[in-house]
Amino acid sequence: MGSWIGWARRLVVTAGALVMLFPFAWAVVTSLTPGGTVSAVPSGLPAEGAGLDAYRRLLETLPFWRILLNSVWIGVASTALQLVTGAMAAYAFARLPFPGRGALFGGYLATLMMPLPVLVVPLFLQMRALNLVDTHFALLAPTIASAFGVFLLRQAISQVPKEFDEAAVLDGAGHFRIFAYIVVPLIRPALATFAVFGFMASWNGYLWPLIIIRSPELMTLPLGLATLHGQFTTEWDVVMAGSVVSVVPILVLYVFAQKHVIASVAQSGLK
Repeated sequence: MGSWIGWARRLVVTAGALVMLFPFAWAVVTSLTPGGTVSAVPSGLPAEGAGLDAYRRLLETLPFWRILLNSVWIGVASTALQLVTGAMAAYAFARLPFPGRGALFGGYLATLMMPLPVLVVPLFLQMRALNLVDTHFALLAPTIASAFGVFLLRQAISQVPKEFDEAAVLDGAGHFRIFAYIVVPLIRPALATFAVFGFMASWNGYLWPLIIIRSPELMTLPLGLATLHGQFTTEWDVVMAGSVVSVVPILVLYVFAQKHVIASVAQSGLK
């Protein structure tokens, strides 16, 4: 009986994996299909004459490498800043007793319930007052700190035994050394997990870049791909080629961070 249950679970997981992979596989097939018409590939396989012409036209239509570089460095910088600020704030909330800590942490988490569209107008007015409209710094500024990152890393730091801190204090270590040499190495799985989430959020961000960026040379990948949609017709093979290229870095990042993500979920119990 147990073996049948095991096989049933594997079958369900496999079916779920195929369902999740189907959109990406269809995007790849469409990007290789001349004209990118869905009706041309009813079997789900590349049509006759399939090739990489859509990828060539993608490079000719957009300053693609410049746009890709913009997305990469914005994503890396945003993720690095969130890791630093999130880890330091999480350490303070988890280890440093101060008046109003619980209320402040609750108020900080309350910002998670505020969607980005609610904040777009005040953020834009602030950036305009600072003369930062149409700059990459304006893209980075709202992502320097993350309430979700503080919450995730605080949960991870709370799992670290305080006896390690006490032993380090007896050896003469201060908070900086405890944070840098004890806490950070022990929460690397949580840091890797948050790095994946933070990079994905920056990589896929569309609304805020759409509001704040004007110059084509400053565009990120979602904005560049949006320009591929024509007013009357759309070359879907080129659009799908851009979509495939935009997904590959995220897949590579997750493959490298996969074991840390699994370890973080196992340690913290997050679903």
